[in-house]
Order: sequence, then C-alpha cells, then structure tokens
Amino acid sequence: MMKPTIRIHTVLFLAFLLNLGCNTVRVNSLPNESPPVVQELIKTTHSWDGALLPAYLQGQPEITVLRITIPAGTRLDMHHHPVINAGVLISGQLTVVTTEGKTLHLEAGDPIVEVINTVHYGVNQGKVPAEIIVFYAGVVDTPVTVIEPS
Repeated sequence: MMKPTIRIHTVLFLAFLLNLGCNTVRVNSLPNESPPVVQELIKTTHSWDGALLPAYLQGQPEITVLRITIPAGTRLDMHHHPVINAGVLISGQLTVVTTEGKTLHLEAGDPIVEVINTVHYGVNQGKVPAEIIVFYAGVVDTPVTVIEPS
C-alpha cells in the first residue's frame, strides 16, 4: 500500500495562493514523521517600492508560475508587469531598479512583491546564477511581462 505524502513545495504554493493569514500552519503527517511547517514569508497590500497594489484585473483568472534563472552578470531588459505577482529568490542575488531610481537588493530566501505597471529591470551582479520562482495572478490573454522598446 502506497503511503500518501505532501510535498513541501505544494504546501507552500497552496499557502501562498490561499493567503492563509497566519504565521505557521501544521499539516497532518504520517506516524513517526515530522509534519511539514509552512512559514509565511510576506503578507502585504503594497509592492516593494511602497505603492498600493491595484485591484485585480477583471476576467477569467489565470495563475502563472515561472522559475526564472538569471546568469551571473546579466541585466534584464526594461519591462513592466500588468498583473500582480510575487516571488521568492531561491538562490543567488538580484537587484531590481525602477526608472525612478528605486532599488531593491534581494538575497537567496528573500520574498518580493513586484511593482505593477512600473518600468524596471533586474540585474544579477553576483558570481552565480540567480534563481527566482514567481507567481503571477493574471487573467487569460493578458501577458505577465511586457518588454519596453529600446
């Protein structure tokens, strides 16, 4: 008989999407096993630059989850996000800069609630690739990222 298991990534993803509203959640586990622990990394109504998050777009909701790897020394193109998104830098370091000069430095393990409809870029000034997992709360037929013309 196969024993049921819960992967911690699944638990974290569900906690993020359901906005559990508590600091720690314990899930039932098998006998003699330690239960998974879900730790809230961030809960906010504002993006990292202090702007109030906009209302969600109208339409059929569509969730997109991306794992993005940015090589060491790479600067991303100027872009903006028309949808609310948040992520966690899982390795390396990343700096995010807006056209207004606001700057956010991230280290592995740091969460980010990204700026919405604000032109910005990311740069990996470290010596190893930066890897980030980002969750986008969009609607069907709306891009999650729009590259700005050069």
